[in-house]
Amino acid sequence: MADRPVPQRRLVLTTLLVLTAINFVNYLDRQVVFAVLEPMSIELGSSDSQSGLLATVFLVAYMVASPLVGPLGDRIPRKHITAASLTLWSLATVGSGLAPDYATMFATRVAVGIGEAGFAAVAPTVIADLFRPQERGRKLAIFYLATPMGSALGYLLGGAIAEAHGWRAAFFVAGGPGLVLALVSMLLPEPVRGAMDDTKSEAAGPTGPTTTMAAVRRLFRSPAWRINTVGTTLMTFTLGGLAAWMPTFLQRTHGLTVGEAGTGFGAVTVVAGLCGTLLGGWLGDRAQARSPGGYFHVSGVGLLLGAPLVAALPLMPTVGSTFALAFVAELLLFLNTGPLNAVMVGCVPASMRVQAVAVYVFFIHAFGDAISPPLMGLISERWNLALAVGSVAIPIVVGGVVLLWGARLVSRLSGGLMAVDD
Repeated sequence: MADRPVPQRRLVLTTLLVLTAINFVNYLDRQVVFAVLEPMSIELGSSDSQSGLLATVFLVAYMVASPLVGPLGDRIPRKHITAASLTLWSLATVGSGLAPDYATMFATRVAVGIGEAGFAAVAPTVIADLFRPQERGRKLAIFYLATPMGSALGYLLGGAIAEAHGWRAAFFVAGGPGLVLALVSMLLPEPVRGAMDDTKSEAAGPTGPTTTMAAVRRLFRSPAWRINTVGTTLMTFTLGGLAAWMPTFLQRTHGLTVGEAGTGFGAVTVVAGLCGTLLGGWLGDRAQARSPGGYFHVSGVGLLLGAPLVAALPLMPTVGSTFALAFVAELLLFLNTGPLNAVMVGCVPASMRVQAVAVYVFFIHAFGDAISPPLMGLISERWNLALAVGSVAIPIVVGGVVLLWGARLVSRLSGGLMAVDD
């Protein structure tokens, strides 16, 4: 009988694995459009600013839908939301490959955004209910490995398939796996909300606000939530802009083909993201064990170290040096993934976590990567793409300063991450 807990632990780890696989497909479907942006834009006749707008419209749909999912996700089984969301965005991805014109492509990216919003709001809260607070940074880091790995596969797969079979085929291949995972997601367990929280903490009990407006007011009274949202928004602005335009920058500046640019940048992103995300989760948990502001400290240092490297990217004389610098810069930026998401699920009561994540998603995209791709497109049209790439280092510096200030503030507050303003 001593081994009875093992199957339960296996079920928990299997759930984490399935959620990570879904998140992998999430980012693959999101990023594949950027791997084929140049040939797709030429065929559909879209300008640079219009092409950048495809990222914006996806994110506008994503961020508007997310808060609508929040109250629902705190009340009904989250696996149902996951399955419905996954089905919608997978079908829309396939539809992107059928688009006859820019307007249709625009509409399919809206549908992808709506679908992905539901999963993004509920998945981190499920993980928070499966693992203890002391290990959430590492477990969320595993879940968010899908960010660089799925994004990288979007570049790798999209570039390779587009070169061999045309850009439309890339969307067909990317959309298929999600339909299978939608069926698998219905078999996942629904963990008890707050089951793994410290029973002495506010997060463990059903103490959260019961209405949407009360929940939003509770969020804005949390210093940790506000600081985390500002820091993540500034980081997201930069990462979203680079994800949208780096393959095109490599094609125009260094003469790479669409396949070479997608494969090269995808490989850099997946390795840097894998190393940075895992390292950040480990460093964040260790720092948080020593100080309530530990997660913020690790994230702030990572941003400040990465900023000058991003600024120097357009100055590199060769494609090899560009890839090398991009690797180190992305590694430092991805240090933030586990720590900042651990703060997000740990600074509010368990009964309102989905709403907290949903509102957070709205802000980080509304003021982050929803606006950076088209702004970079406009800078490219007015001056050049190299200037657009280098300029996104500025928000990273600001974000790093905000997070380091937040680390000191949270460490002084008696409630730590769970503290609220009086």
